[in-house]
Parts: sequence; structure tokens; C-alpha cells
Amino acid sequence: MSKILSREEIEHLISVGRIVVIYDSQVLDLKSWIDRHPGGDKAVHHMIGKDATDEMNAYHSPETIATFRRWRIGSIDYLWENMIPPIQGGVFRSLENKEKDTKKASSAPKELSGKMPDHVKPRIPAGTIPSKKNEAELFPVIDSAIRDPKAVIENYDNRMVRLDLESVPPLDYATQTRISQHYRELHKKVVEGGYYQCRYIEYFKEFCRCGSLLLYFLVFLKTNHLWLSAFCLGCAWQQLPFIVHDAGHIAITHNYHVDNIIGALISDFIGGLSIGWWKRNHNVHHLITNDPVHDPDIQHLPFFAVSSRLLGSVYSTYYENTLWFDAFAKTFVRFQRYTYYLILSFGRFNLYRLSWIHLILGQGPKKGKAAYLRYLELTGLCFFFYWFFYLVITKRLTNWSDRLIFLMISHVTTMVVHVQITLSHFGMSTSDLGPSESFAARQLRTTMDVDCPEWFDYFHGGLQFQAIHHLFPRLPRHNFRRVQPLVIDFCNATGLKYSIYGFMDGNGVVLDKMGDVGKQVKIIKDCLKGMKMEAEENVNLYEKRLESIDELKT
Repeated sequence: MSKILSREEIEHLISVGRIVVIYDSQVLDLKSWIDRHPGGDKAVHHMIGKDATDEMNAYHSPETIATFRRWRIGSIDYLWENMIPPIQGGVFRSLENKEKDTKKASSAPKELSGKMPDHVKPRIPAGTIPSKKNEAELFPVIDSAIRDPKAVIENYDNRMVRLDLESVPPLDYATQTRISQHYRELHKKVVEGGYYQCRYIEYFKEFCRCGSLLLYFLVFLKTNHLWLSAFCLGCAWQQLPFIVHDAGHIAITHNYHVDNIIGALISDFIGGLSIGWWKRNHNVHHLITNDPVHDPDIQHLPFFAVSSRLLGSVYSTYYENTLWFDAFAKTFVRFQRYTYYLILSFGRFNLYRLSWIHLILGQGPKKGKAAYLRYLELTGLCFFFYWFFYLVITKRLTNWSDRLIFLMISHVTTMVVHVQITLSHFGMSTSDLGPSESFAARQLRTTMDVDCPEWFDYFHGGLQFQAIHHLFPRLPRHNFRRVQPLVIDFCNATGLKYSIYGFMDGNGVVLDKMGDVGKQVKIIKDCLKGMKMEAEENVNLYEKRLESIDELKT
């Protein structure tokens, strides 16, 4: 029988650098395994001190779960209340320090796994559960004349959090535990219904579709119809990521090596993008969805900000540097509603950069079963740059105008997939509601689905059911539509909102959200202008405007 560990003992273990995660009432220490984790270290760091049962079941096969059970060091026999992980600014004290009643004892030791700089602090204080009762204290809104830009950011974000608190079930552990229990029952239905079984006929259709596009690309290139050739290649690049996405989630054959090799052959060799980079990034996105400080999928400064918190130069725990809201960002974000599609047209070029950085710096696993993928991917990217940039762009095309046009058409065409990816999250909640929120509740609050006819699923790659995908990341996407009724019943039973919009309406939601955040930049600019005016002329902006009106009247 395993040892029962107290909460204080678990906190002590974390305080001395151990990576402790709760799974199904078992206490796991993943310190010796984290370097081998195929999904990267960041994903594990966000689970330290938390009950990650739902997350781990969603992300791992039964075989993998049996593997990490080997790192069990004890168990708990009481209701676990989540701690705030060190990477999110959580503070942990050892048993020795707890016996000392000093200020120094309350500071976080340097050896905490995943610890970020001291200015990374949790949005919700440890042990606090946000609700309508304490929202005025936790999320104050100042209605008086605002001159401080920081107050503008906090006011807007606090209003958004208050709106979220009105639309979600209570965040107390009793309610969230009930939601988790319903989610586990739903997961059991999905497994028993055979929905994890991949329908390979759908991949035959994918092969025919994408293969035809690549064939047309070669035929039109050979016959010198360059614009059509570039367009067909771009369309192939728009469709192929959906297969790579499945492979990255081990959702095709459910065999780690087979799916990753499939993904690397398509993503790296044909598309020039690192599947390893995407997996490391995407795993964190799934676990801490839409958090401005932690989710790299919404950290797009200086071009976009989908949360007012990004207007304050936040420190990214994923990139481990500050996302500066500088003059360049202020200009772009203010008009982001109008530049959204234009900037996404150039998104593929940025993905090349991120892919090479990931592989050159060796940011993926260096040990374990995923280590060899780095070398396969480096080979793949070199092969891509050889066939595309050398054989096609340099050798086949004979003048710079043709090269530029071919490059831009092929890359701008892929803008569609970037819109499809951002559509599911950019318009949704970016609030941090604290560690008590259950996995399922967070996924449905921060993710929307896109409604379309069944015959049009291929265009969206099936991933228009993004909320369903976030609940069941390993589920083959061709089964999402079949699981949708079960998810709707789950939402009705738990009080969670299932957000689904048409493609055009969803784009409208995203643009409205980006427009609202962009307006905050103008308000901040007026605040700064008013502060300067008060300092230099001893009059505020409002009084100055009244003077101007009086002058016009006279």
C-alpha cells in the first residue's frame, strides 16, 4: 500500500525542485522523466501541484498512462485543491521554512522546477476562488475619470472577467469536481462508442485530395502556368496541416513512432515546418488555453493582442522573454481589426523562423523515444528548402518577378488555414479564473466551434469542431461530428456553454473582439496625452476640449 502524503509534504517536495503531479489520487514525481517527455517540459510544468487526471487521460493512451504510473511516490485520500504551479508564480515553502515565522520563509526557493522571474505572479491569489461575491475585491472597476494607462488595462480586463463569472458554473471545488465526474463519464462513452477508432477511408480521401493538388502544382509548373501552380501548392499546404495535426496528437494509428514519422514527412519534408515545434507549442496551448501570459497561441505582439493584459508588456512563460508593447505594437494593435487578414497572409514566413529556432536550439526532448525526431526534422527542413527554394524558385523560375509572384501566391493562399486556426480562440475568453476551474470547463470557455454543412468538413479539416477536439485531443477528427451530440448533452447537464457560430459569424466575433482591444490602445493614448497636458499646462484633456468648444462658440 502506497504512503499517504499530506498537503504539506507535497508542497515541501515541490519546494525542493521535485515535479509533483496528482493523477487519480496518486502522487507522481516526474522529475527524472521530464527530459524524456515527448510533449516537452513546459506542458508538465503547468501541471505541478495540480490534479491533472483529466488532462493526462485526455492526452495519453492507456499504455502511456501505465508507464507514468511507475513514477508514483505516494497517494492522497482527501479532496485535492490545486496549487498554483511555479511556472505561473506559485509560492511553495519547505517544511523547515514553515516552522519559521519570517518573511524570508514565504519567498519561493530558486530551485523550483519551471520557476519564472519574480514578476510573474498569479492573477488569482492562492487559495482564492473567484465568484460574484468577491468579484468587486478581486476585479475592481474604477468608474471615475481614468488617467492612468495601467488602470485602463485593468478595468477592461476586470470587466471581461466579471462577464465570464456570470456565464460559467460556480468555481468552487464541489461544482468543478461534479463537472470533472461528468466529463469522465463522457470520456467513457466516447471510448465505449468506438470513436477513437480511426476511419482510414477518410485518409484515403485526404490522400486523393492533397495528392491531386500537388500533382496539379507540378503539371501547371511544367506547362508554365505559374500562378495556377502556386495556387495549387498553397491549397495543398492549407489541407496538409490537418493530417499533421492528427499525427501530432497520435490520432491516426495511435502508434507514437508511426504517427510522428507520418507527421514529419508531411510537415517537414513537404511543408518546411517543424512538427516538433508545433507539438511543444500546441501542448501548452491545450493545457492553459487562451491565457495571455502562458499560451503561445495568442501571444502575437507586436501585430495582435486579443487581451488587454497584453497591452502591458507581459512576460511570456513559454518564450521566456517579455512581449513588449512598444510604439510598433501600439500602432499595429490599434488597427488590428483591419490588418488581421493581411498579417495572417504572411504567417507562414514566421513559422519557418520558429521551426528553425526550435530545431537549432534543440528545444525538444533530447532523451527518450522522441530524441531522434530532431535529426529527422533537420533533414526534412533541409530537403524542403532544397526542392522548393532551390529547384522550384531558383532553378525553374528564371526571373525575379516570377519568383516573387510564385512565392507570394503560394504562401498567401495558406492564409485560410491561419484564419481557421485563430478563429476558434481569438474571439473567446482570455480570463484566468484560477486553479479550481476544471479542465473541461476551461476548454469550453475558451474555444468555439464553427458550424458548416457536413459535405464541407474537408475544407475545415474537421477541426471546425475545435471545442470537441480540446476535450478529446487524441480523437480522430473525422469522428468529431459524431461525438458532437454527446458533448451538447454534457454541456446541458453541467451548465457549461457550448459556443458554435457559422464561419462568417465567427469571423465577426473575432473582429469585434480585436476591435474592442484596439480601442483600449486609443484610450491609453488619450490617458498619456492627458497626463502630459496636466503636467505642462495644468489642465486636463476634458477641460482643454471645453475650452476649444467655447472658443468655437465665440
